[in-house]
Amino acid sequence: MEFVDILANVLSTEAYALNEAAKRLDSKVADQLVDLFRDLVQVEGSLVFCGVGKSGLIGQKLAATFTSLGLPSHFLHPTEALHGDLGTLREKDALVLISYSGKSEELVKLIPYLVVPEDRRIALVGDMTSPIAKACSLVFDCHVHKEACLNNQAPTTSSTLALATGDAMAVLYEHVSGLSKEGFAQFHPGGKLGKSLRLKVKDLMIPVGECASLKEGDSFKTAIMKMSEYPLGAAVILGEDHKLKGLVVEGDVRRLLSQESYDLEVDAIKVANKSPITICQEELASVALKTMEERENPFSVLPVLDDNKSFVGLLRLHDLFKEGL
Repeated sequence: MEFVDILANVLSTEAYALNEAAKRLDSKVADQLVDLFRDLVQVEGSLVFCGVGKSGLIGQKLAATFTSLGLPSHFLHPTEALHGDLGTLREKDALVLISYSGKSEELVKLIPYLVVPEDRRIALVGDMTSPIAKACSLVFDCHVHKEACLNNQAPTTSSTLALATGDAMAVLYEHVSGLSKEGFAQFHPGGKLGKSLRLKVKDLMIPVGECASLKEGDSFKTAIMKMSEYPLGAAVILGEDHKLKGLVVEGDVRRLLSQESYDLEVDAIKVANKSPITICQEELASVALKTMEERENPFSVLPVLDDNKSFVGLLRLHDLFKEGL
């Protein structure tokens, strides 16, 4: 057998198991799960995962997934539970027991001491008649025809199916809770998605006090001096109440100085862009990025206005990139 065939066979074996499990799904169990999710939200209960070995690792991942979707969740190691950690379980919580055999000794020993009632217990098992399955009201059939392991021993297909079943549960919760992208971003403020949905222009802009600003009537020479003092790549010309009258950028400086004869004392407004593209400080930074990049001639500095159309700062493309957008 070619090495690539071994790889392909594992993927095919596990894919087959997932498809077969999808066919076995019970609408009654799905309805029960939806009711349980709704109740957990109402009573502010947690979803707790429990398992040993590879099943325990799957449980830890699933707990992290549900937490990221806004449902408080954690992993409970069954051995530690028997030595004090049962105190983390409450009657209003729901418990997911993961065991392919459905007979894991550590989990079976734990069942008599559970404060979580049977109708709030979920089993991910490969044997629907096992002790763990019988101790739970909601049971998912995670039986697989064979492990992808060459010796049919190491948890491969079975662990993949347990993980996928837990992911399916999580997506169902996402649907039930009506979680939006914005809601998801609340739990991921440091990730790219979180930043793109939460970070605003005002969070990244250079405030007006740190920008090169001119008064109406100031010369182009003054603009150059100000741009040297505040090296942001632009200078703004402001009228009364900080209304933006024009924008001078480095390209304007280069164009003027490239002329055979130029007058640095010329009024800066004659060189400036009198109708520059601007953005509101309350706009998302991701929108600003699109505004600056998705055009025939992208630009690197964007004037920022407040709700009264007064100039409040400059946003640089460099700062958007630095933030990871």
